[in-house]
Amino acid sequence: MAEFFAAIAVFLAAHVLPAATGARGFLIARIGRPAYIAAYSVVSLVTIAWVILSALAAPYVELWPPHPAAAWVPVLAMLPSCVLLVAGASQPAPLSISLRGGRPDPRRAGLAAALRHPILWAFFLWAASHLVANGDLVSVFLFGSLALFSLFGMKRLERRAQRNLPAADFAATLAATSGSPARRLRRAASWRALWQILIGALLYAALLHLHGPVIGVAPMDWLR
Repeated sequence: MAEFFAAIAVFLAAHVLPAATGARGFLIARIGRPAYIAAYSVVSLVTIAWVILSALAAPYVELWPPHPAAAWVPVLAMLPSCVLLVAGASQPAPLSISLRGGRPDPRRAGLAAALRHPILWAFFLWAASHLVANGDLVSVFLFGSLALFSLFGMKRLERRAQRNLPAADFAATLAATSGSPARRLRRAASWRALWQILIGALLYAALLHLHGPVIGVAPMDWLR
């Protein structure tokens, strides 16, 4: 259990400290944004893999029994999660986590125009849905902390963007991701949104297929 809590602490520190300490800006200035994003992605993958492996090795303490109804929650939630992950990874998101720099192109909106933080919402859906389906102590700590990390990270990233972006750029990006849900959906509707949905669906199918061999739990078996 100690290794699991250490892995969680390292994962959270790796995602909070670079921005909080100014190391993110320093490294981007030194090695460039693409190199920083590549290194950051490797660190993220390594730390989340450590978290998952240590969670699987931790003692099982049941808080509520598994149930097929609860198993449906991640099966359904992971499709929009995968679509949002693809949308966030393929478009700039100056106010949030982004793999691409710059401002979104309003002429090629895509799904990122509907949500200000597509990657964080994807992460939240993944964590919250798996929290419901897994009723053991480690899962509550794991998925609960990651879900809260996603939610609280949204405002933190917006405050960072407000400090770092020119006022006009911040206001324009804020306006591009504001409005009623219907208005956001109309803004997002485009050919780019269509291929984001298609690639997200392919990613979902791949994760569903690989979940059993990699994690050791086949989601569809719980639905029978």
